[in-house]
Formats: sequence, structure tokens, C-alpha cells
Amino acid sequence: MKRLAAAALMMAPAVAWAQDEPRFCPNSPSLESSACTTEPGRVHVEATLGDWQLERNANQRIDTVLAGDVLVRAGVGPSTEVQLEWTPYGHVRTRDRATGMVEKQARVGDVTLGVRQNLRNPDGKGLSFGIQPSVTLPVGRSPVGAGDWAAGVVLPVTYDLTDTINIGTTGELDAAVDEDGHGRHFQGSMVAAVAIEISDAFSTTIEAQVMRDDDPSGATTQAVAGLGCLWTVAPRRAFFAEAVGGLNHDAPDVRLYAGIAALF
Repeated sequence: MKRLAAAALMMAPAVAWAQDEPRFCPNSPSLESSACTTEPGRVHVEATLGDWQLERNANQRIDTVLAGDVLVRAGVGPSTEVQLEWTPYGHVRTRDRATGMVEKQARVGDVTLGVRQNLRNPDGKGLSFGIQPSVTLPVGRSPVGAGDWAAGVVLPVTYDLTDTINIGTTGELDAAVDEDGHGRHFQGSMVAAVAIEISDAFSTTIEAQVMRDDDPSGATTQAVAGLGCLWTVAPRRAFFAEAVGGLNHDAPDVRLYAGIAALF
């Protein structure tokens, strides 16, 4: 009996600790967004260690590498968080497929400010949805920065189909910057995703996205599919990675990225 009582006393702090753990819901790895918000007084940081994208057409091969892309999410209310996203470094390598000439450009990216307002279940459990307006400030330079301001709104919806399977959709409407860096045009996208919790520490996401871009230089419709994984190494720390492949002619050929998420 004494041994059982001692074991119970040893387990009690661990149980209380688990119950007191704050909400930790990384956006990545995913093309969609989440309605889950950071708790008041907490700061959630996601940093992409490497992000490579390849685009090929009849005339060019374009390799884009982003490093240190960071998303900071701060809880300011029971169901509200503010966000800041910035790409501190981007490198674009363009090779002319006919002549073999190569152009290299290293630039700083733009800053995006947003607010995520959850409208149901801010912890992301069960049926959860919200709204996330944002504005992008042109602090960077082309071709990594857009060259002008932009604005958009994201509408995420997720639902726990079972204890281990979550499905979700994210619609997005944007006033995107024209390719020449002056003026704006309509851009919209829709993502459908399935997240599967394989264990307490590991989950995977399977998703697809269709995006319509009505740029004055030529409208395009891109379709891509992605496979991502999230490894939670501690209650407030995780690693993520995703591979995205193009499904049609307008979409980039492939994108690979990986990074870390942490809650403070």
C-alpha cells in the first residue's frame, strides 16, 4: 500500500503538468491554414530552415531558395492572435535553356501582418473555423518581394473526423500585386487536406490546392499536391517538412521545405 501511495504521488505532478500544457498548433507543414489560435500571453514561432522551389518552362529554369522565413504568432485574446511573417533572405537563379546564360539575384522579402480570429473552438478541436485578414508591406525587392502592397483574407475550417483523422479546407481571396510590381489583381485559392495522427509525436498531412491568378500579363490556374510530416519532439517543440508537386503546366514543378516550430 505504501508503494502504491508513493507511486500515485509521483504520478500526480506529471498528470497535472500534462493538463497544464499550453495550446501548441503549428501551421506547418501545410498549404492550408488553421483556425487554432495561440493563447493570450504566449508567442508561437515557426522558422523555415530551407525552402527550395523549381519552375521549368520551354525557355527557362528558375530555382528559388528562401532561408530563415519566419512566422510569429502572438496570442492577444481567448480566440485572437496577431501574426507577423517575413522572409529575410531569398535567392533566385534563372537559367536560359537556349543560351545557357545564368542570372542570380539575392533579395529580402516582404513583411505580412495579419490577425487570426477564431469563431469556434480556438484550440482547433472538433469543428473549428475562423477568419484571417492580412496586409503585405513592400519592404523587399523583386523577385523575392512583390514590389507593392497587397491584401487578403483566409477562411480556414477544420473538423476532427475521428480521434486520429482531421479534415480541413482553406479558402483564400487576395488583392495580389501585378507581375510588373504596379497595381493589383484578383487571386484566389482553395486547399483540401487530411491530417493523420500516426502517434502522439508524429503526424502526416496529405493535401491538394487549386489557385487562380488573374494577373494582367496572363491568367493562370495552378494545381499542386503535397505530403507533409510533423514530428513533435517536446510539448512545445516540433520539426516539420513537406514535399509539394505540380499537377498541371502552370504550377511549379516541385517545392521542398523544412523547419522548426516552438511555443514560448
